[in-house]
Amino acid sequence: MMPNVLNTDLTGKVAVVTGAGGVLCSAFAKVLARAGAKVALLDLNYEAADKFAQEIVAEGGTAKAYKCNVLDKDICFAVADEVEKDFGPCDILLNGAGGNNPRATTDKEYFELGDIEGDTKSFFDLDKSGVEFVFNLNFIGTLLPTQAFARQMVGREGCNILNISSMNAYTPLTKIPAYSGAKAAISNFTQWLAVHFSKVGIRVNAIAPGFFSTAQNAALLWNPDGTPTARTGKILAATPMGRFGQPEELNGALLFLLNNEAAGFVTGVTIPIDGGFSAYSGV
Repeated sequence: MMPNVLNTDLTGKVAVVTGAGGVLCSAFAKVLARAGAKVALLDLNYEAADKFAQEIVAEGGTAKAYKCNVLDKDICFAVADEVEKDFGPCDILLNGAGGNNPRATTDKEYFELGDIEGDTKSFFDLDKSGVEFVFNLNFIGTLLPTQAFARQMVGREGCNILNISSMNAYTPLTKIPAYSGAKAAISNFTQWLAVHFSKVGIRVNAIAPGFFSTAQNAALLWNPDGTPTARTGKILAATPMGRFGQPEELNGALLFLLNNEAAGFVTGVTIPIDGGFSAYSGV
């Protein structure tokens, strides 16, 4: 087993990670397992989640994959019951499921006269169902798993909910209004939940990753020949540290917020992990 970051000991804790078939959330699941937690990896893509669960078990950890649609309340509750039977009641919920959709994205950063008549997908062409999908995936996809698993937490001291916000929550990025708005809702919801559950032993916080280069966003950030895209140039110019983050650089904040000794009085906060992006005015 790999050593823990920050000496966070989660031995005996049951951790649930939604979106665990993805790049970042599978890494989070592994970090939690290395800290001693029994990890339930939830994803609509069972095969992807199971692959990472098997990797955790091969490392000596305890993990199991579950097929879960975070937009279906009945399924979320049924999976919560399965996890409780397999591992015991949930101590940690990491709401990682989320994402964007091209139907909720404009082609250009700025609207220009003639865009309506042209073949450009402008603000006026955004697909209603696409916008709804993005809002639902990010916000409802956090609300429903929280309903399902927080009922196992109430009244048990030391439980934690960790949400995944974004740089978009502070200042919306161009082209992606639905995703930006949905992540702003996650930061707000984190505060709301922290207050709501403050009397029953549950802390609720979030991390807001900046820009990380992964397989999922490679086409947006890099040209086929490996050179940076124009958007990458803008991102790095607006990131004082001048580089993309590495996925493992999220682990410290993750484990800090889940450490009941180090962060026992921390609730309702969203921590940016962004190389200074949110602090930079551009001048």
